[in-house]
Amino acid sequence: MGDVPLTISLEPAAPRPVIQTEGRSVSLRFNQSSIQSTMSLDDPTRLELEYTRAMMLFLLFDPAPPAILMIGLGGGSLPKYCHRHLPASDITVVEINPAVIALREVFHVPPDGPRFRVVADDGARHVRETPRLHDVILVDGFNADGQPEALCTQDFYDACRAALQPDGVLVVNLDSDPAASEPLIARLEQAFDGAVKTLLTDSGTNRIALATTPGHMRETRRHARRRLQALPEWHRETLHRRAGATSGWPVLG
Repeated sequence: MGDVPLTISLEPAAPRPVIQTEGRSVSLRFNQSSIQSTMSLDDPTRLELEYTRAMMLFLLFDPAPPAILMIGLGGGSLPKYCHRHLPASDITVVEINPAVIALREVFHVPPDGPRFRVVADDGARHVRETPRLHDVILVDGFNADGQPEALCTQDFYDACRAALQPDGVLVVNLDSDPAASEPLIARLEQAFDGAVKTLLTDSGTNRIALATTPGHMRETRRHARRRLQALPEWHRETLHRRAGATSGWPVLG
């Protein structure tokens, strides 16, 4: 890729994504108050934002998931990382905003292929209608107004549970504000029989929720340290780069 323009906005689209560059870093924003994605031009697959590294804690539950579904493309940080470092995983990314999809080459998102694809669709509808069971579902859907209501309802979280394999894992990026996140955590607990663990990122802007079956949650907590050490070096480095992950599971309570 050549030089990235300082600012790019696409018409017509609402919300319109904007690209900003700073040194060797490229970011995607919907407004000036929050960053959706950040990419290093020196290593486009590295996870720059802490919340994305925290979402990779699903590796403690399943270090090599056969099928991953991601809701929300953004700058493609998680899709790129998983495509590179989980070569046995089939990855589907669902993005509702065509203007975001149009930026995939700018953010080095891999082209569609046998084990990777970006689908233009409503994420909530896709989860409800997908005939496939997934091992991991990552929900990172935000727009200029925050989390879309369609990705926050009890029906949506119930549909995520139904779209997972029996011991599948749902990971959700939530707003850190308790007034916003606590009702959603309660809905997740209802959908997953209480088997939900959350952590607040050091930056204080994101709360990550991981949900699975009660038995799988107990097993993962019991063996978390051993599973962390058994991961390949690049995964261990990614998880160590978020504060608290070096101690394994206790960061999740």
